[in-house]
Amino acid sequence: MPDPLIKTLTVNAPPARAFEIFTVGIADWWPGQSHSVSAADNALPQAITIEPHTGGAIYEITNDGQRANWGKITHWDPARSFAMTWHPGASPDQATLVRVDFEPVETGTRVTLTHTGWEALGTQAANRRASYDPGWNHVLMTCYAGAMP
Repeated sequence: MPDPLIKTLTVNAPPARAFEIFTVGIADWWPGQSHSVSAADNALPQAITIEPHTGGAIYEITNDGQRANWGKITHWDPARSFAMTWHPGASPDQATLVRVDFEPVETGTRVTLTHTGWEALGTQAANRRASYDPGWNHVLMTCYAGAMP
């Protein structure tokens, strides 16, 4: 199986703020035009939501008003970390796992995203991991980083 995909960046915000922007503020910075179920129709989602608690959902309201589940929150520790299953546009039995950690550092917060669970994708695991590598770079290094104060 493919190795975990790990992305790290440092943002100029305290951990609580970095966590809040990533989670509750996701609709303000997530690149829905390219990284959503609606993007397959060359459209923007109407909304992107993370329900802020363990057991909560992460989903979009598609351009045509349908709910498309992206995953479920499996761990919720505000200002420190959260984890979720991850299957945007796919069945939950094809869910991978994403964990995001927020660590205080002298210049702000080190944010580390770890994407694992590739075995759920069977023979497509290596190809999907390869496509997520530049995808997470764009999402984190450009979009999320650009949302920082």
